[in-house]
Amino acid sequence: MNINAKQPLNTPKKKHKSHQSWSWIIIISFFILSVYNVYFGLFGIVCMTMPIYHALRGRGKIHCSAYCPRGSFLGKFLEKLSMQNNLPKFMKTKKFKNALLTLMVVMLSLSIIHSGGQIDKIAFALFRFMFASFVVGVLMGVFFKPRSWCQVCPMGHATGLITDIKKAPKPVSTPVKNDKIA
Repeated sequence: MNINAKQPLNTPKKKHKSHQSWSWIIIISFFILSVYNVYFGLFGIVCMTMPIYHALRGRGKIHCSAYCPRGSFLGKFLEKLSMQNNLPKFMKTKKFKNALLTLMVVMLSLSIIHSGGQIDKIAFALFRFMFASFVVGVLMGVFFKPRSWCQVCPMGHATGLITDIKKAPKPVSTPVKNDKIA
């Protein structure tokens, strides 16, 4: 048997270790540190870009299921407080998710534009954005199921859109005959 032979094609994909049991510490640390020193708010950009990074690398929504600190917090601490109601159907539609994604991108962009390029104001805008969406997520988790925010999360939705685009079949180009008129 050849040890250097490639594994058969039907081997299962590598499983990613989930950090959901402890990654909530990251978001709580982010909030505490940002209150202590506003410049820590700049780390909010990491929370917003990591799902996109994973999607662009072809990992789909792995961030949502294995790494997301906000989802970890909501799942861990709202289980007992939650009313366990289902989200209203309109909140699960693409139209609603697209509108929420657009609203949040516009709001964050306006905040950054109004910061005048001052790093401390950009950091505060990111902190405020992260904290506001965290509060909305907690409220949704109490009134609905704990991780209801995850169903409408703009970054999760953007990640899904990227994944859909990457998985879409590429158009097949047909060769063009180069007929010359004689």
